[in-house]
Amino acid sequence: MERLSPASPAFRRTNRALFFGGFSCFALLYCVQPLMPLLAHQFALTPAQSSLSLSVSTGALAVSLLLSSIVSDRIGRKGLMVTALCLAAVMTLVCALARDYPQLLAARALLGLGLGGMPAVAMAYLSEEVEPESLGLSMGLYISGSAFGGMLGRVVTSTLSDVFSWRVALAAMGAAGLYAAWEFWRSLPESRHFRAAQGGLAGMAAGLRRHLGDAGLPWLYALAFLLMGCFVSAYNFIGFRLLGEPFSLRQGLVGGISFLYLLGIYSSVWAGRLADRLGRRKVLWATLSAMLAGLLLTLANNLVAIVAGMALFTFSFFASHSMASSWVGRRARAPQALASALYLFFYYLGSSVVGWLCGVLWAHGGWPGVVALQAALLGIGLLVALRLRTLVPVATALVAKPA
Repeated sequence: MERLSPASPAFRRTNRALFFGGFSCFALLYCVQPLMPLLAHQFALTPAQSSLSLSVSTGALAVSLLLSSIVSDRIGRKGLMVTALCLAAVMTLVCALARDYPQLLAARALLGLGLGGMPAVAMAYLSEEVEPESLGLSMGLYISGSAFGGMLGRVVTSTLSDVFSWRVALAAMGAAGLYAAWEFWRSLPESRHFRAAQGGLAGMAAGLRRHLGDAGLPWLYALAFLLMGCFVSAYNFIGFRLLGEPFSLRQGLVGGISFLYLLGIYSSVWAGRLADRLGRRKVLWATLSAMLAGLLLTLANNLVAIVAGMALFTFSFFASHSMASSWVGRRARAPQALASALYLFFYYLGSSVVGWLCGVLWAHGGWPGVVALQAALLGIGLLVALRLRTLVPVATALVAKPA
């Protein structure tokens, strides 16, 4: 059977479903980010402690991704993704009922574990079902859904918490997550090219050796750690900066900075098309350089400059992530779900580790300390991107042109 092309109705249904899936995944995972100052106030927490509400989820998700890839390679893609989205929505509703901070952290950890069945499996589904020439576009649309979910989740929770409470905000997000899971289920076509893998843990070990022994994939995994660690940390603590002196903005206004995610909706699709046409190795280093430039601009004590810097930072992050993640899909051999899971394992591990480290630096050096660490990590990321420019292309049976 032929793979999906832009001319087919199934291609459009797939992109619609994965847009909803990406939306729900990012919205439910990151909806607590703008609530961190409120959680810190209500439960008497430090900024680093309040950031655990996100870090425990991304850490649990990182571990769950690897296990979910084994399950997915044996039982299929769609059912596991639907289950993951439903579990994440239900656990968000549970978070709204938490009596204390430890209960909220436990529910957020379970959310991360449940959500592990979505991101890497979605990447593997697209790699199997979509023609290689259109994979960058489809991956970009999936990531644009993630960007829209990240934006809307933050804006909705900020606004509702400002008007009502953070509990009402999380309850609304849980209800939206259930709706997104239903839309995903009814829109996504069943897999046509999935072939069940055998081997369990032994197969996983062999797959790990294959992927980690590749000349390019480990560099892409390192890039995932650096990219997401910097991106999430910046949004973790920009709220604390804008709520404090000399800006003293309201919670609702601070949440409005998440509208910058709309840039990611455009840039991920734009970068996917550009990478399909010019090649990832020719573009990735430039978007990383722009991300670093945007970060440094936020050091200015001027609100317009800060917003402009975050805009460039956000645009460049989603463009870089779109190219790197689709590069994994084009380069990886079977088991492909594990290759995607490894990328996202390091992606979310970076979110947890760098997010926590930036909390420590915030306590000692404020925003300049956070930026210093992120700038160093992005500098390393730029070196990785330049290293990938020299990568020898590899052709697989699923790829029509070099990766």
